[in-house]
Amino acid sequence: MPLDTPPSPAASGDHAWLDWAREIQSLSQTGLAYAQTHYERIRYHRLLEIASEIVSRHTCLDKEEVLSAFAVQPGYATVKVDVRGAVVRENRILLVRERADGRWAMPGGWADVGEYPSEMIAREIREESGYEARPVRVVGVYDANRAGRPMEFFHAYKVVFLCELTGGAPAASDETLEVGFFPFDDPPPLSEHRTSRAHLMEVRRHLADPCRPAAFD
Repeated sequence: MPLDTPPSPAASGDHAWLDWAREIQSLSQTGLAYAQTHYERIRYHRLLEIASEIVSRHTCLDKEEVLSAFAVQPGYATVKVDVRGAVVRENRILLVRERADGRWAMPGGWADVGEYPSEMIAREIREESGYEARPVRVVGVYDANRAGRPMEFFHAYKVVFLCELTGGAPAASDETLEVGFFPFDDPPPLSEHRTSRAHLMEVRRHLADPCRPAAFD
């Protein structure tokens, strides 16, 4: 189960079940990290199974597949971080067409361990679009799971950086099909859980007001 894949169409509608499953999973993960007895480990592992059963019942995913995905996140449960780079040229924003869903988003992805945030977003832009850019400030920090469709089964924050174009040329990648600059008012179909119109409008506000503070949820 790809970690950036939202719930399947079978899971559309009320997402309260996903909130419950996510909370149970995080409690069991943290419990397993601090469990001191065999009895405690059995109880917390059962909670992990219950969370997997909830997800499996509401999606097309197999319980064991979900359980395996949950199990790769050991230790104290904390949020994941998704980073996006807003690169603007002549009042048009750089977007890449994602291979995963055929829709468009600002270049970016999951944050990697061991990298400075500034280096990470510059690398993501270069790898996904072919352009070189330098981050200049933070546009906003968002709760990625509550802005429209849930991002995935783990809770995530999204950090959007405003970046200055410094060079390069358009080039697709293993993760992207096309690269282009688009008007803020007329973007192509967006990959909403990666980049929404609200994110684009906040970038536009920061361009109009260099003193605007970072937005946050």
